[in-house]
Amino acid sequence: MAATFDYDYLIAGGGAAGLSLAYHISQDPRLADKRVLLIEPETKNQNDRTWSFWADAPTPFDGIVAHEWEQIAFRSPQFEQVFKLARHRYKMIKGLDFYNFVGQTLAAVPQIVRVQGTVEKLEDTPTGIVAQTSVGTFTARYAFDSRPPQFQKQPDKYRYLLQHFVGWEVETTHDVFDPKTVEFMDFRGEQQQEARFMYVLPFSKRQAFVEYTLFSAELLPKAAYEAAMREYLRELGVTEYQIGYEEVGAIPMTDHPLASAAGRHIINLGTRAGRAKPSTGYAFKRIQAHSAHLVQALATTGQPPANLTGDQWQFGLFDTLLLDIMQRKGEQTRDIFTEMFTRNTPERIFDFLDERTSWKENFQVMNSVTPWPFLRSIAHVLRGRPGQRVAK
Repeated sequence: MAATFDYDYLIAGGGAAGLSLAYHISQDPRLADKRVLLIEPETKNQNDRTWSFWADAPTPFDGIVAHEWEQIAFRSPQFEQVFKLARHRYKMIKGLDFYNFVGQTLAAVPQIVRVQGTVEKLEDTPTGIVAQTSVGTFTARYAFDSRPPQFQKQPDKYRYLLQHFVGWEVETTHDVFDPKTVEFMDFRGEQQQEARFMYVLPFSKRQAFVEYTLFSAELLPKAAYEAAMREYLRELGVTEYQIGYEEVGAIPMTDHPLASAAGRHIINLGTRAGRAKPSTGYAFKRIQAHSAHLVQALATTGQPPANLTGDQWQFGLFDTLLLDIMQRKGEQTRDIFTEMFTRNTPERIFDFLDERTSWKENFQVMNSVTPWPFLRSIAHVLRGRPGQRVAK
């Protein structure tokens, strides 16, 4: 006799990953009869973040893209160039636009129920799951868990850094920005033994989102990010400006293994499943690919795919090597990206970071950078211990 469940799918968490999976389920007619419970700890009614990504094909969210660009600029003391994008466009989506769009879509699908609450415990059973939550106990055939990951750090085995940043949406009193060009990475500032760069999304000649970003293990005092942005604007000749929206964030960047599942019927999503790329922090498009991958299998076989993420091991190794370099000598990150942009097109770099490149293309990218830092990191990987900065 088949087991009876309250729901077919239970989704824990209503952030980007949980909402994206619910959206993809709602768009597949083969899953139209599936009952879905989405439990989210808070109502998403504020513009609490933005997501940026590059794409060379239509996405489900093109209708809510706030801005897109056809050029990117890379800058370092040794090399500066503005690249005209061929296949790709760089795009930005505001968090509130995403929440509203997905919310309106899900509201029209009666089999998808949204409840405000917290998931306290997920138990895998031989036939499904039992969820203990702040709003009751529920059963489902499968649970998809997008809650923040929790794990015990093992710094003698793995690397733990953060991509941390503070960004301002600024409006100036005179024309400053090029609205066609994203300042993708501006490494011209002092690195201070870390990877530090400015990132600018211009919306018009007088309005832009300006962000100071670091790849390192420790956060800075907030005033330090703000000072760097003020100095950057001064160097552009900007002395008068208004600050509107502010964004502050810290994204874990680690090669600590993040399981794709917590049992036969509990599948992890988002950061919990390692969907924030360890070497860059980009997550939005990886979350969409993961959601589509899961839904395709659910619709065709009735169960999740055997390979839950579709990840390829060699790209995980590349991430580990770059994290190792960032951890023991972060200032070398600037040189590595300078060599990559000097000797590769943005299209090849984007494909490489999207993990879409062939072995030949992977070799071309890796052969374009000085090998010694990577050879040292390979040695650290082989001995099973992360590299550490040696004090002078």
